[in-house]
Amino acid sequence: MHGIVVFLGPSLDPESARAILDATYLPPARRGDIQAAASGGAGVIVLIDGVFFQDCAVAHREILAALRAGVRVVGASSMGALRAAELDTLGMEGVGEIYRAYRDGKLVADDEVALVFDPETGTALSEPLVNIRATLDRAVNEGVLTPDAARAVLDAGRRLYFPERTYDSVADAAEPVIGADAAERFRSFAEGHAVDQKRTDAVAALTSVRETAEQRRKT
Repeated sequence: MHGIVVFLGPSLDPESARAILDATYLPPARRGDIQAAASGGAGVIVLIDGVFFQDCAVAHREILAALRAGVRVVGASSMGALRAAELDTLGMEGVGEIYRAYRDGKLVADDEVALVFDPETGTALSEPLVNIRATLDRAVNEGVLTPDAARAVLDAGRRLYFPERTYDSVADAAEPVIGADAAERFRSFAEGHAVDQKRTDAVAALTSVRETAEQRRKT
């Protein structure tokens, strides 16, 4: 096994990931996978994607065991951001806006990062709420929606079960409150200007690990 192991799924496509960091890439982590990677010789584990409701999620104790064994564990974007916010005081490293939002208490619900994806291709089939939030912030900043309308859209998104969240479904759910014109503006805006915060944070985590590895090789 490569010294760096990355658990990655829909947050970032494998080709882009490998262009950033040379590592062993494994599917979204299930319970026991972190322990197995540490036992298999990983010196660095990057937890980006992990299962939520399909299977048992990554346990805190296996991350703590890896840390005690001297493994560097980095989290970002999705399950990694959640676990890093919970364990950063115990040695896990968090990267990115989503991690910081959980750490600071701006986000609390697990389903903010949850989505459904094609298990064969890793393609996301729904939109995580963290991306919808970021897209709404951009829509307000660019004058597409008023702050009140953006809050109504976000509230509508929260009420939907996470597998049902898409930009179209969220706009449809908010339309009775914000009106047809505003809903259509948001749909059109999201089609061309949606923010993929999970991808951005995944890239940041892989870049951070690469830069640290490069720095250590120089010293």
